[in-house]
Amino acid sequence: MRSIIDAHIHLDRYEERDRRRIVEDLSSSNIEKLISVSYDFDSCKKNLSFDHPKVVTALGFHPEQALPSPEEVQNITELIYQNRSSIAAIGEVGLPYYTQHDDFQDYVNLLEHFIILGKELQLPVNLHAIYEGADIACDLLEKHEMTRAHFHWFKGSETTQTRMKEKGYMVSVTPDCVYEEEIRKVIESFPLEQLMVETDGPWPFENKFEGRLTHPMMIHDSVKRISELKDEPLDYVYKKLQENTCHFYKL
Repeated sequence: MRSIIDAHIHLDRYEERDRRRIVEDLSSSNIEKLISVSYDFDSCKKNLSFDHPKVVTALGFHPEQALPSPEEVQNITELIYQNRSSIAAIGEVGLPYYTQHDDFQDYVNLLEHFIILGKELQLPVNLHAIYEGADIACDLLEKHEMTRAHFHWFKGSETTQTRMKEKGYMVSVTPDCVYEEEIRKVIESFPLEQLMVETDGPWPFENKFEGRLTHPMMIHDSVKRISELKDEPLDYVYKKLQENTCHFYKL
């Protein structure tokens, strides 16, 4: 079992005991690094407080919640500027899908703000944008000629997938690729060169993972599934996924 990187996890949202366990397990679980994305301003500060060589931080604002105040947006933006040389990305940012908001255009404007910031600072964006939201995100990325985009836990139409593949955007899949048909189709659709793996922990999973703490070691099951679907040797798939993530995030 080779080393691999968890490209999207909310390490700060775990209970302290579980977070400590995950970090202590990284070497024995063959997890080279975690990219811990942020949820809001307090989450950004908490992620920045982690001092571990295997934990890398992304700063942003998760869209599946009420809009931040202008002051919070400014505070997050200032943190990004202050820490641009040490963070891996701007994220998690994107558009709401699971929660409905009357002020949707304001979320679009906020995403555009973060994309412009990423382009200016030469930082990739780690995106929560699925289905119709992925098309809007693509519009904004193309508008600002931003190419370093990672759509985490991606779901979308074949037309959107074609558009993303042509632009070279990255997608990552979670452990539900072991049992979800929709995610299997994403893996089959995208070339291996545009894939990464993640947990999105502490989000829980079903099937063989039912009742278990979401742990980065679960992505080894994802790698095995990708190897099967791509009909490529497991070692080769590990190598490519690792190379993809390191190259994209400049790790």
